[in-house]
Amino acid sequence: MSKRGRSRGNNVLARFRRHRGAAAGLGFVSALLLVALLAPWLSPYNPSAQELDSGLSGPSSSHWLGQDKLGRDLLSRLIHGSRVSVAVGLGTVGISLAIGLLTGSLSGFLGGRADHLFMRLADILMAFPGILLAIAITAVLGPSLRNVLIALSLLGWVGYARLIRAQVLKVKEMEFVQSARAVGSPPARLLLAHILPNALSPIIVEATFGIARAIVAEAGLSFLGLGIAPPAPSWGAMINEGRHFLFVAPHIAVVPGLAIMAAVMAFNFIGDGLRDALDVREQIP
Repeated sequence: MSKRGRSRGNNVLARFRRHRGAAAGLGFVSALLLVALLAPWLSPYNPSAQELDSGLSGPSSSHWLGQDKLGRDLLSRLIHGSRVSVAVGLGTVGISLAIGLLTGSLSGFLGGRADHLFMRLADILMAFPGILLAIAITAVLGPSLRNVLIALSLLGWVGYARLIRAQVLKVKEMEFVQSARAVGSPPARLLLAHILPNALSPIIVEATFGIARAIVAEAGLSFLGLGIAPPAPSWGAMINEGRHFLFVAPHIAVVPGLAIMAAVMAFNFIGDGLRDALDVREQIP
């Protein structure tokens, strides 16, 4: 890596560290990923094990966050539910980003009929309300992690594709790209080595916010019974199970609700920090 590249990377890292919300969000997300990875070893109980005589019990020394209506340990279900949220958030963004990068970069780089065809297809897909289409798809295909990923990715890639297309259209007219084209660089090298590396900053930021949106969308689908099939724990399904007992055992719905809020806020804070850090107008005093 050149000195200029290392200097720019150090500046980005320094600006990110100065953003306190981003640092806190990164710490929470790191812990969330660790919990999701080690869920089978961290959960004190089997998340599906029932103790019917202890249903709706509040927090205690043996069950730190209490038990649900079937006597299942809420902490264990919360820990295992984090795996679903992390998988859906990262999986949806990963699939959408891969499709969006391919279609958007080719559309912006090639232009002409390919670009026109893509824009018309994007306009058609953007006309559908995303969450309603996801509900329809999961209702037809059935509740499962795979079907949730399909439903959320079907329209999710369009936003990334439109964004990368706009960036490619801007970057390909810059002088350094024109110079590379003038010396005979092949189209593939122009796109992969010169244009895309200089067009990815807003995509990275948008992907971070996209993870938060995917977590909320999955929770909404699971709340409606269209997300992860029971008895697998999901934060949205846990809220749905607890809504009938809000005045008797509020912890059943409050605990997963707070988990969703914290996860979404953490990813949004990271996105804010990345947006500020990658902004070339920012200067370190």
